[in-house]
Amino acid sequence: MVLKLVLPKGSLEKATLELFEAADLTVRRSSSVDYKATIDDPRVDSVRILRPQEIPVYVSEGLFDLGITGRDWVEETSSEVESLGELQYSKATAKPVRIVVAVPEDSPITSVEELPQGVRVSTEYPEITKRFFADKGIEADIRLSYGATEAKVPDIVDVAVDITETGRALKAAGLKIIDTMLTSYSEFVANPTSYADPDKRHAMEQLLRLLRGTLEARTQVLVKLNVATAPELNSVIDLLPSMKSPTVNELHGGAGYAIETVVPKAQINVLIPALKDAGATDIIELALAKIVH
Repeated sequence: MVLKLVLPKGSLEKATLELFEAADLTVRRSSSVDYKATIDDPRVDSVRILRPQEIPVYVSEGLFDLGITGRDWVEETSSEVESLGELQYSKATAKPVRIVVAVPEDSPITSVEELPQGVRVSTEYPEITKRFFADKGIEADIRLSYGATEAKVPDIVDVAVDITETGRALKAAGLKIIDTMLTSYSEFVANPTSYADPDKRHAMEQLLRLLRGTLEARTQVLVKLNVATAPELNSVIDLLPSMKSPTVNELHGGAGYAIETVVPKAQINVLIPALKDAGATDIIELALAKIVH
């Protein structure tokens, strides 16, 4: 069963296309502005590249079998989709994005509960914002923003409800965050009817496995090294934060031991010198393409 796939255009576009290429699911199109694309894979019939705001709605309606969008837009549109799971990447980092409530940095307000009735709020997420303030018992004058939301405080509105990955843009605009409404990763979502089809579901899960394996590989490296003696072997193994037990092979002629294992990339700058101090030689660090469990 072949699938109709829709991918996000805009801020997530570059990161998404890079992820698919790394997963050996290269997205091909005639130009960078073409909305139609293909993937040379028997499980994928067609690819469209559209705004992430629209993707949950189109997937819910059955125009596409599955797509990638943010949890923020699934919640904003109240779309009925089946979540296959998070894909932990975003525009600039592997961190999630947050929809936050922000006020001027010099404001005495430190929490949403302190905001007055009738507070003016600018946001690209009017439905999420409406529900959030209603739950807090605050009557808010919610105004739809078409961008540059942070620039409208305090002259036009009192509060910005905006999306942020690092918080730098809000800080640069002289705002401080007083609450987080939603934390959102990119998410693989499927049409419920398509997901109920066993063959289509199996194809979806296979694609997701490739993408997740690629994302995990970005955070790990393969380390190979040699040690000369059994005491050095024990010292080195004690240092290794391996996924499972490290692989150890005796070198020809009793010349020592060869060790290989997968370790977190974030630790490698500290680990390699420590391994060297413990007696390791011929240390090699190798990048990984995929880790599939």
